[in-house]
Amino acid sequence: MHDLFPRTLDDFKIMPGKQLKGRVAGLFVAPDRDFVTQAVDSLDLTFEGIPGDYHEGFTRRSGGREPWYPRKTTMRNERQLSLVAPDELAEIARRMDLPEVRSEWVGANLLIDGVPHLSMLPAGTLMFFKNGVTLKIDAQNGPCRDAGRAVGEGAGVADVQGAALLFPKVAKRLRGIVAWVEKPGTIQTGETVSLRLPEQWIY
Repeated sequence: MHDLFPRTLDDFKIMPGKQLKGRVAGLFVAPDRDFVTQAVDSLDLTFEGIPGDYHEGFTRRSGGREPWYPRKTTMRNERQLSLVAPDELAEIARRMDLPEVRSEWVGANLLIDGVPHLSMLPAGTLMFFKNGVTLKIDAQNGPCRDAGRAVGEGAGVADVQGAALLFPKVAKRLRGIVAWVEKPGTIQTGETVSLRLPEQWIY
């Protein structure tokens, strides 16, 4: 069993941390207690996330992503914000044979341009926005049928249920990331963001 793991600390391959830069290409909020979002010019963030947003709160209820808890167990909310990238949305659209997939349809709060493979950023990455906000990445955002259904409805496809089933298959590792507010403040559209990636290794 232990042969599956490095035998000593020296056997770990450590990838050094690095820094990247990007830009806020769009901001969105879900004010109607629905995960589909609407474009705004700025986001005012607190330690609970976006006031009035669908995913606001220090805590949330567990769902299908947490099979180790009974459904609706109260747990820490590490999914306060959803971030996506324009190039990854374009690739999802290509795979679904659609003209486009909009940030709003998948419930995104931030559209981040200029960061290669945004969805592959490691957990623990810090995002420092020019005006002072800091976000901390928790994980990839796993694609689900609800988002696929919203994409189908937004794109006006004839087979919405087919889009709901196709989306989780083609959007894996392209769906973006979820993050929580480490330092609150206001983010503006067009603002620059610096990313600090931690050291990485495979355990």
